[in-house]
Amino acid sequence: MDRKVKIFATVTNDLTNDRRMIRTAIALNEAGYDVTLVGRRRGFSKSLKEQVFRQVRLRNWFNKGALFYMEYTVRLFLFLVVKRPDIIISVDLDTIIPGVLVKYLRRSKLVYDAHEYFTEVPELVHRKFVRSIWEKIANWSIPKTDRSYTVGNTLAHVLSERYHTDFRTVRNCPEPTNRKMSNSTTPHYLLYQGALNRGRCIELYINMMHDLPVNLVIAGSGDLDSQLRDKVKNEGLEDQISFLGMLDPDDLEELTTKAFLGLNLLENEGLSYYYSLANKSLDYIQAGIPSIHCKFPEYEAINDKYDCFVLTDVSENDLIEKINLLVSNPDSYRIKRKNCMIAAAELNWQQEKKELLRIYEGLA
Repeated sequence: MDRKVKIFATVTNDLTNDRRMIRTAIALNEAGYDVTLVGRRRGFSKSLKEQVFRQVRLRNWFNKGALFYMEYTVRLFLFLVVKRPDIIISVDLDTIIPGVLVKYLRRSKLVYDAHEYFTEVPELVHRKFVRSIWEKIANWSIPKTDRSYTVGNTLAHVLSERYHTDFRTVRNCPEPTNRKMSNSTTPHYLLYQGALNRGRCIELYINMMHDLPVNLVIAGSGDLDSQLRDKVKNEGLEDQISFLGMLDPDDLEELTTKAFLGLNLLENEGLSYYYSLANKSLDYIQAGIPSIHCKFPEYEAINDKYDCFVLTDVSENDLIEKINLLVSNPDSYRIKRKNCMIAAAELNWQQEKKELLRIYEGLA
């Protein structure tokens, strides 16, 4: 009986809510691979749910800054050397050095899964020295990969040209929903789901609520959590804006299905944001609700095909005008909802994982 091909997928998070990698690991496991997902254990990490694949979390002494990256690189390298994987999946640049080293030491195959344009994230664009180090790592490592893919077609093209490596696209589509989609055009609430961090325009959403006849629900947490809650309180918007914190994926899916509009604006603070295709944009589609996005390439491409988004500038007046237009025009809103349902039939994981499996065919 043939031995199963061993795949070790490596990330720097604690695995708890990494839905893309959980979906990837399940799909590869179902295709007959022996899959292990490797992350790190944090002090606040929750217990992991049982999965059909293996899960391992490495424990670090350091959890931020250069010392974290150096320690995790060493720990991950030693772990992979002992495990002798057939295929290593390095997720983003912060796990790729061990992947390259073990590829040559153990004659493994190396796959690079770029969740973002790593050297163009807002945390690096204004830190020239640190960014230059990551660029050197990228220039050294990415051309050594056996297969590479990323989250959108535009970014795949950009990365292919930048690193002279063929990048393919596997979008982070959700599973098809089993929940009944509402046909209501009543504006129950606007929904923002995701990180409460700089550059996500959440302050803009709060400001616009003074001029809108709907409520806003914010589901997520992040660096700006307490600051944003104070802003809502100081502006007297506590009856109109709710903070729900981090939700279980099933609860978030139910909440999303009942929303009127999804929100996903980004300040253009680096090419990583500009070329992004946020998970929440595909979650909104799958829930059957229209959503508001910046005029960035990936959102324009989806909207050109399905007309399921509202595209806007990052402008409070423009945003208020377009939301009010949908609130006051149920027929236009109903068309957008119908188009979301058409898009959802194609932009889901059951369709997208076919491309994922093609990438791994014949690799080992």
